[in-house]
Amino acid sequence: QVQLLESGGGSVQAGGSLRLSCAASEYIPNNICMMAWFREDPGKEREGIAGISFGGSTYYTDSAKGRFTISHDNAKNTVYLQMNSLKPEDSAMYYCAAASACPVRWGAWSRYGNWGQGTQVTVSS
Repeated sequence: QVQLLESGGGSVQAGGSLRLSCAASEYIPNNICMMAWFREDPGKEREGIAGISFGGSTYYTDSAKGRFTISHDNAKNTVYLQMNSLKPEDSAMYYCAAASACPVRWGAWSRYGNWGQGTQVTVSS
């Protein structure tokens, strides 16, 4: 099972930026076909933010389009989520997830078998 470790969360003011990192314990393209970032806030449903396939496709939820960018660096076994123009409603715990049973719809969180421990993002107004 792939181990995932997120980092990069923190507290910023509205309009600021953060870059989240998700380091995988093994070479990502070996057994993983899709990785994604999800977020969860108490009282709200888990939400897919962005996904990246190792065929080169990227996917975003509407609220992330134009503000967030997902990318991967295979040499570092790491997936990133660059978040710009942050808003208070972006505040949540952010989780990295990896799927090895494919094909998978990127936002279907129940299809991801590997999850990190999460990193908190707090955006103040």
